[in-house]
Amino acid sequence: MRHGKSGRKLGRSPGQRKALLRQLAISIILEERVTTTEAKAKTMRPVVEKLVTIAREDTPHHRKVIMSKIDNDRATTKLFEVIGPRYEGSNGGYTRISKLGPRRGDAAPLALIEFVEL
Repeated sequence: MRHGKSGRKLGRSPGQRKALLRQLAISIILEERVTTTEAKAKTMRPVVEKLVTIAREDTPHHRKVIMSKIDNDRATTKLFEVIGPRYEGSNGGYTRISKLGPRRGDAAPLALIEFVEL
């Protein structure tokens, strides 16, 4: 039985799942909105929100923490220079998930995840 086991597996091994979430986080940081499946969007939301919370304060330590998690220079720079200051006075709720309906082809439920404008 699967009692008490939380988290979505997304049909991938742990390494693939970690790589997928890292790349989706990089994409949403650089593009500020991503269309993906509902399950991936719901799984990615806490990952991105934690990164933004860390990036609200620009210190060398926080930059190293973010680089250890996403390992992308452009995304890290944008996170600290554009996205972090935007949410300086906010205590969470940086992203929004909007359902888009089924995907043509396999009918997977699609969702749009984007940063909320304050």
